[in-house]
Parts: sequence; C-alpha cells; structure tokens
Amino acid sequence: MKSFDIPDYYRSSIITPLKEFRRKRDKLKRDFTPTVLDFGPIRIMIARHFGFCYGVENAVEIAYKAIAENPDKRIFLLSEMIHNPDVNADLQDRGVRFIMDTKGEQLIPWSDLKPDDVVIIPAFGTTLETQNQLKSLGLDVAKYDTTCPFVEKVWNKAGQIGQKNYTVIVHGKPSHEETRATFSHSKEGAPTVVVKDMAQTQRLAKYMLGELPADAFYAEFANQYSVGFDPGRDLERIGVVNQTTMLASDTQSIADYLKQIMIQKYGLADNSIDDHFANTRDTLCYATNDNQDATYALLTYPHPPERANFAIVAGGYNSSNTSHIVELCEEKLPTYFIESEQKILSDKLICHFDAHSKQEIVTEDFIPQADGLQPITVLLTCGASCPDAVVEGILLKLISFFPEARPIGEVMETVMQ
Repeated sequence: MKSFDIPDYYRSSIITPLKEFRRKRDKLKRDFTPTVLDFGPIRIMIARHFGFCYGVENAVEIAYKAIAENPDKRIFLLSEMIHNPDVNADLQDRGVRFIMDTKGEQLIPWSDLKPDDVVIIPAFGTTLETQNQLKSLGLDVAKYDTTCPFVEKVWNKAGQIGQKNYTVIVHGKPSHEETRATFSHSKEGAPTVVVKDMAQTQRLAKYMLGELPADAFYAEFANQYSVGFDPGRDLERIGVVNQTTMLASDTQSIADYLKQIMIQKYGLADNSIDDHFANTRDTLCYATNDNQDATYALLTYPHPPERANFAIVAGGYNSSNTSHIVELCEEKLPTYFIESEQKILSDKLICHFDAHSKQEIVTEDFIPQADGLQPITVLLTCGASCPDAVVEGILLKLISFFPEARPIGEVMETVMQ
C-alpha cells in the first residue's frame, strides 16, 4: 500500500506502530480480533481497524503539499478537508480559508476569488456545478483535487448503470457533501433520487407500486430528485449506490428491499429481475467496511462476549462514518463520542456528543468503581478521519486515572511479540 507524507503530529508513537504490527501480521486482513492492552486495573481493547484511511491520508498529503508549494498565494478549501476538527483547525491556522460550510452555504463570495488563487477540492469531492463555477473564474480545479478514489468509484458505477437506462437511487444523507457530489454527477447521465434511510425507501416503494399519487412525490422528496424526474416513468428500472460511509447493513437492506419491490411489481422470479434492478453490489469503501467489521468484532470479543464497561469512539461530530460506529456501539453498551482527550474532563466527568439531541452533554461517573476482582474494560476506536495521535491521547488520559497501571512500554512489549 502506498505510504503518504503527512505531518508527524498526526501520527502516534504508540498507536501507529501497533497498527503497523497488526497489518504485517495479517496482510490479508482476515483477523478482526481487537488488540487487548492489559494495564492491570484497566484493560483497553482497541479495534483492529480505525483511523486515517487511504482517501484521508491522500487528502491530507495533498493539502499540506499545496501549502508548501504556494507560500505567497491565497489558499482556499471548498469546505472542510475531512470531518475532523483538529485537521481543519490546523489548516486554518496555516492560512487556509473555507469557501463553503459543510452544508454548502457560501462563506466567501465567488467574486472574491482570483485566477491565481489556489483551491483544494476536499476528500468528499464536489458537485459539477461548483467545478464549473471554479473553472469560469479561471481557477485550476485539478491540481489539488483530493477527491477520494472510492467516492469516484461510486460516481463511475452510477454512470455505468445510467448508460444502461437505469435510474440511480443514492442511499445517503441528502445534506452531506459526498451525497451532494454523487447526486450532481449521477443526475448528468440518469434520473436520480436520494433516500436517506429505510423509512424513506419504504415511502419511495409506495410510488413505485402506484400506491401514492405521483404528484405527492415532489413534495415528499423535495431537493432529493433530479430535474424532470417522473416517478411513474423513472422508477421502472433502478440501481442502488451509496454514500461510501453509510452502514453496509443499511445499504444492503435497502437494496434487497427495493429488489423485492420490483419482483412484487412485475411478478418476476429472483433470477429474472435484471431488466428492472441493476446489480450494483455494495459501493462502500474498503475502510468503511473494515472499520465496521472491526467494530462488530470489538463488541463480540471474546465469544461469548465479556461485558465491557463502556466504549469511547473518537472523531469529528459531523463525521458520517464515525457516527455509524457510534450507533453500533450504543446498541451494546454505554458509548461516549468525543473529539479528543480534552473532552475527558476528569476521572468522573466526560463531555460527549449525543447524536439524538445533536449537542454535547456531560456525563458523571462514566468510569465505574472497580470491584477489585475484575479490571475496568474500555472499548476504544475511532472514525476514518481521526488521527492516531488523538487515539493515543485518549488512551493515555484513561490510564492516568489508574496509578497502579502497568507502564505503557511494558504492555506494548507484551502485545507486540
């Protein structure tokens, strides 16, 4: 795998070597068991896969390259580079300015940009409309384009089924940068509609089956369908692609459900559905799949699972892939979604993001009292845009609350044998 040149302060002297050790021991990535760091009074179980993925490291490398190569120019990002506050803050500290926020709202007018400015395309990609806007201003949109290759893979898949006269169904969060970009690229070659979850997919199915009037579709799916979309005509042949960071199980369930709707509508057998349902297979990126599979393994290790006390998931609060990891953990045990170790206020208090209320809350006594017989067990992982240094900070902060904990060097030596 390619090695990227990213700032050392995103790496970790603990986590990065540990990940590399596991990678060399398991090059085919068949072992999803977590790494168990036993410090005595506290045991921390770390997921097999987490942190910066190929697309993120590629984006970070290109962004810092742009800064280094253009010391006398103004440098802009279309929006956040990735959904991580540390990375975005560091880029801003180096003079990089954001043209839009994560919802696509303009922060800097297009008229303020000049042809000799540098514009970085973030890892999520961007819409064709924005690309054309930049080109019309004489700006180079290709030199520092950090669009993840796995996002481009989804665009290509949408284009392929569009050429075969299928309508593209995009499973994704309608306001997310990546989904907006995928929708923009897809609608150029095919009728396209976005569904955010199974509930909305089930509503779409009612239009497919003619159970709801076509006119109602336009209000219900406002801003989620392409110009000229006709639910009576454009829902006869479909294929499903997705925002690459969605839950794999959710996307598969949506695809399976829509396939069955087509079988029901046209009275077809499962093996004769190709004329109405394109076989797109899963378009999630490898890192999303690996991280989700590693989270499942983390939650069920050993077998049968030994009850962990709580889980900590690190990452940006607006990170889609991280939020899905949080969802998986919350189903099993108390879970704290934090940006960094600074959110661990003390051994009694933790400030964490509540996905339901969409705000930070403070929880007391998040570390339970040890019974003297069994150590406190913590599950630790993070999203694909979280630096190893953040995970290290959380690890060290937790250990610091246990004076009798074994030295980190001793524990690491035991594990990396």
